Amino acid sequence: MELITDISKMQAFSLSAKGEGKRIGLVPTMGYLHEGHLSLVRAARAASDTVVVSIFVNPTQFGPGEDFDRYPSDLERDKRLAEEAGADVIFHPSAGDMYPQGFSTYVEETKLSKHLCGLSRPTHFRGVTTVVLKLFNIVLPDAAYFGQKDAQQALIIKRMVRDLNLPVRIEVLPIIREEDGLALSSRNEYLSPEQRGQATVLYGSLVQAARLIGSGERKASRIKEAVMDMIESAGEARIDYVSIVNRDTLDDAEELRGNILIALAVFIGKTRLIDNLELNLTEE
Repeated sequence: MELITDISKMQAFSLSAKGEGKRIGLVPTMGYLHEGHLSLVRAARAASDTVVVSIFVNPTQFGPGEDFDRYPSDLERDKRLAEEAGADVIFHPSAGDMYPQGFSTYVEETKLSKHLCGLSRPTHFRGVTTVVLKLFNIVLPDAAYFGQKDAQQALIIKRMVRDLNLPVRIEVLPIIREEDGLALSSRNEYLSPEQRGQATVLYGSLVQAARLIGSGERKASRIKEAVMDMIESAGEARIDYVSIVNRDTLDDAEELRGNILIALAVFIGKTRLIDNLELNLTEE
């Protein structure tokens, strides 16, 4: 496996691979890889001739007071895990190269990004779309792989690809969870043992919502209230949002029908975690 840190060398590598007719699969990450990331690498491996994993903690998607300076990092561990999962290249650029002095050009999606995480992190998705477009321009992938845990991010990237006519196929793979249901996240590393136990309330509340829906409840307000009550019962849990929305538009749903996304963001102590559940409710 090759480690590339220089943008021009990454572009040259990709142009050479494409010139040979090879299909490139890209897995964009911020590193500190876990099984969720590795499931994406394996999917890319199965469908691509060349698999590139980008590792870049993107400063433009962090807001003031967020965890940019302490985001977990272990490049040697990431290299080993990525190679075992089937990666051919790790692209690990510096922030100074990705955002040179005087950088002033950003990409912004203006509708989907105003919901859910965009309400409390207003500059976050501008940073995401900008860095992902840059990665697409550098790596030149035929397909890029994202996780369903970041459902809003995946939807926004799909919209960017559509709106800007980018020749990249976006693949979104299922959430990978621990045995107790906690969605895998690099930020789980921040949790103390006690907080780690409390964090299971995120998935537990989604299971509770699914039970209510399975029993026939269709009022979003009642389901949301039950989810919030359960989360608030956990010791250090503090809700950022609990939302029930149309999966495709992210508009709030009042009556559950069609494609629904139940999404939540919760602080456990100082650690902000997200999770979601997709449902397809056919007309009754």
